[in-house]
Amino acid sequence: MIVAAALPLVAEYGAAVTTSQIARAAGIGEATIFRAFKDKDEVLDACVAEAVGTDHVLRELATISLDEPLADRLSEAAEALRAHMERMGTVVGALHASGHRRGRGTETGTGTGIGTGTGTGTRDGEDPPPPDSRAQSVTALRNAVVELIEPDRAAFRLSPEKVAAAFLGLLLTRLQAPAPEADAPLTPEELIAVLLHGTLNAPGSAR
Repeated sequence: MIVAAALPLVAEYGAAVTTSQIARAAGIGEATIFRAFKDKDEVLDACVAEAVGTDHVLRELATISLDEPLADRLSEAAEALRAHMERMGTVVGALHASGHRRGRGTETGTGTGIGTGTGTGTRDGEDPPPPDSRAQSVTALRNAVVELIEPDRAAFRLSPEKVAAAFLGLLLTRLQAPAPEADAPLTPEELIAVLLHGTLNAPGSAR
């Protein structure tokens, strides 16, 4: 409850957020925060861990009905992943910009592994992340997308695992790469159309 109340405040104020602001947002007394956390830095660390963790987005992906058309399933998955990465980038970026340095072994590289360009890896004085946690998170996300694709396995030339990896790669590129001023980034619908149908008007139309 405390972390959930703190996340939007951290995104807005970064490390300048106060525990009294968090307490008011959570509807609790400030002393209650310090019964759950040692200090404000520990609250901020918990916020980062929540923002980069994949539990929430995995639950979102699991709620997508397999009875929906494939394109609709992937569109919902793209939106869930976009929201997750946007929240991660906003929280981590706000804290980094305001000077918060984490040192309790939970770095941004331990989240999805498909970050938003706000920085990964460790900095001086910080513990390195567990070596396999990032890979585990990426695998969990890929497996969740595989489950969404599996009912249509027979329609693909590639395995669902490869299609899921391509989907995540296209989505990450769309979110990270700055588009030229004259060209808007791919919409989720365009991204999914490229994934499912390529970019040719018809097979064999290019020489």
